[in-house]
Amino acid sequence: MTTSEETVSGPRRRTVVATMGAAGIAAALTACGSDDKDDQDDSAQAGAQAPEGGAGAAGTVLAKTAEIPVGGGKIFKDEGVVVTQPTKGEFKAFSNLCTHKKCPVTSVEGGTINCPCHGSKFDITDGSVKQAPAPAPLPAAEISVDGDSIKLA
Repeated sequence: MTTSEETVSGPRRRTVVATMGAAGIAAALTACGSDDKDDQDDSAQAGAQAPEGGAGAAGTVLAKTAEIPVGGGKIFKDEGVVVTQPTKGEFKAFSNLCTHKKCPVTSVEGGTINCPCHGSKFDITDGSVKQAPAPAPLPAAEISVDGDSIKLA
């Protein structure tokens, strides 16, 4: 039995509609990402990203040692680093980009470097992950302390 639909060359309307529906579902699932708390717009965060960790010029003075609180730290967005002082006189530096989705970290509080995108937290001593979803520690950045100045190495 031949219908007019079968004699027309090209895909059937039913095939086209099913294909378009599947493509729409795939696009929607891709846009959903993960089930992490996505209260903040990752695309807005991506626009605020700093250069890859430690991208500032070597020798650039970041701060005076007195500007970095003991047990805390300071974020240098333009240079792409976070400088911490875990104990008095001990200075560490790390990339300012979270290892989960590359959002820039925005605070250093309570002994951790904190990412606002999905709640990852990193230890100020070694950059290790203290709270997921970050899959890896923050990469170390090279700094030097010259007198009371902290510089990119």
